[in-house]
Parts: sequence; structure tokens; C-alpha cells
Amino acid sequence: MADKHIFFAGGGTGGHIYPAIAVAEKIAAKSPKSRITFFCSERLIDAKILATANFEFVSLPAEGFSMKPSKLLNFILGLKKSTDIASKYFSDSKNPVLVSVGGFVSAGPIWAARKKNVPVYMLNVDMVPGKANRMLSRYARKIFVQFEDSIGKFGKNKNKVVLTGCPLRNDFSQINKTKATRMLGLDPAKKVLLITGASSGSANINNAIAMLVEKLGNYSDSWQVVHITGRTHKQAMLDFYTDAKMSFTVLDYYDDMASLLGCADLVIGRAGAVSVAEYAVAGVPAICMPYPYHRDCHQKLNAQELVKAGCGVIVDDSKDAENNADDLWPVLKDLMDNAAKRFDMVKKTALVAKNNAGELIAGYILGDE
Repeated sequence: MADKHIFFAGGGTGGHIYPAIAVAEKIAAKSPKSRITFFCSERLIDAKILATANFEFVSLPAEGFSMKPSKLLNFILGLKKSTDIASKYFSDSKNPVLVSVGGFVSAGPIWAARKKNVPVYMLNVDMVPGKANRMLSRYARKIFVQFEDSIGKFGKNKNKVVLTGCPLRNDFSQINKTKATRMLGLDPAKKVLLITGASSGSANINNAIAMLVEKLGNYSDSWQVVHITGRTHKQAMLDFYTDAKMSFTVLDYYDDMASLLGCADLVIGRAGAVSVAEYAVAGVPAICMPYPYHRDCHQKLNAQELVKAGCGVIVDDSKDAENNADDLWPVLKDLMDNAAKRFDMVKKTALVAKNNAGELIAGYILGDE
């Protein structure tokens, strides 16, 4: 196969970047002489994630779409600048290929790829395609999706869709179930409740847990908490845990989610497409609190795949801390009390876990599928 320069376009959240990194890792393994570059947003989370991935990345001045006049102007200017930057990179590259992972960052590189006749592939891991993916899917040669129900959501472009699952980073191919326990100084004799709001944290989940700290203390003899709060919420949660009976570890961010999920006996978290895939591959029962601010409620649709398989439960985020705590506690208590129920959920994660998606997608992009 000819060496290529593979560009990935997307960012703004870990949910866009992590699947791209997973595919990039497989491409690097299959074609070591191929070059890999990421087009990402100017948000700090993008640089933080990509800096540890050892891939070249270029921040684009892209802005999200809005019909408000001032923001619309910023979107148009950002789109033009991003298109120009991507065009320059394509012109200077040998055998360029673009892989779009969605979001506002992807629009400029796709327009540039269209002008330069650069092949475009699209990765859509959420159940419901975002606006950018729906609008730009006509330019893709192939569209890779995680869920079967996503295929029909691309309309007349559904013939381009390939069901692969969600690509996960290499760490998930062979999960070390004791690494995080050692690294974080956890008690190996106690079970682990992992609470996470994904890469940026979740104020709503944090606030609900803050109201349950005293009740969680009743499980201090057999359980411990690892709580990923997000950078801006860490100190507030540390204050809530100050007098807790429960052993706790509070983190603002943790990159090695494979080992952390691997040591968890139960997870409370959002239901982004990557998170749902990670819960399943790691074999951990999940209480999903889907992000409630998306109009299409796509996180709830993602979580329903775990519910259908019997390895997940949904607790709706009502946006009110007291209501969330009241709704979460009986579900959480039931699963913490019931080892047999958790064990059954662990077995059923195998029904939805797919850990070869990155390999499949890399094969299509490199031209050996």
C-alpha cells in the first residue's frame, strides 16, 4: 500500500478526539511510514489530549455555528481561515486523506478536501449524527458508525455507511485491571465506584453526588470512590468529601481510562458514544446519566444500547441536584448491595462490546479493505 498523509479533523471534546486517536494508532501500526496530522480546535482540552498521544496536531480557528449575527460572523471567518489552513497542508502533502470525526472543526478541512480532490472518510460514533456530519456526509467515501440504528439516519447516503463499532485506544485491547489501583493507591480489598463526567466533568453529576456523600459513607467498609470532577469542579468536590466516611480519590482528569474502568466495579457517568463503548469493552456495569442539554437527546439513545443488552441503567439528569440525587440513590444502592446483579451485568457487556473497530476502519482508509 502507498504511504499516505492521514489528516484527522475534529475536536472540542474528548468524544471527538479519542476515537480518532484510536484509528490513528492502528494506521501507525499497519503503515509506519504514513504520516498522521490532527486538525483540532483551539480549546485547551484538545491540546491536552493530543499532547500525550504523540501525534502532530494543528489548531484551527474554527467556531461553532450560530444564527446570532455576531457569532455567525465568527463562524464564517473561522470557516474561511480553517479552510485556507487545511488547503495549504493538503497542497504540501503526499497522498493526503482526510478523516472527519465531526463537530465544527471538521467543516473547514472537508471544504478544503473537496476543493483539492482529497478523499474524505467520516467517523460517526453517536447514535444520532451531528449537524456537521449530516450536512457533509455527501462528500464522504465511507461513513463508519458504532450503532446499527445510525445507518438509516444518513438518508440517501446510507449506502456509504459501514457498521464498525466505536474505535478505542490501544489500552482497551488488553486492559490492565490492577494498574490504576496501584497508581492511585486504592485499597485492593475494596470495590471501586467510579464517578465521571467525561473529559470536562459534569457539574450536575458532581452536585448530585455531593448530596449523597453521607449515604455513601454507610458503605465505607467495602467500597471506595474514585471521582473525576473536571478541572473547574475539583476543589468544590474535595470540600464536600472532607468529612466523608467513605475512602475517596478526587481527580480533575485521568487519561488512562482503560485501567481506571478496568478496576471499577460500578460506574456512574455520562453516555457519550465513546464512554458507552468504553464501559462495555471494560466490562463494567454502568449507571448512565445522559447529558440533558442536546435537543436530539443522543446520549440517552447511546445509553439505551447498554440498557437493551442488560448491562446499563439510565437515570435521567433533571438538571436539579436534589431531584438527581433522589432518583440516583435507589438505583445506586441497589447495585452496590447486589453483587449477583452486578455480575450478571458484567457478563452482558459482551453483547455490545466491540474492540476491533479501529483495525477495521484503518483498513478501509489505507485501502486494504
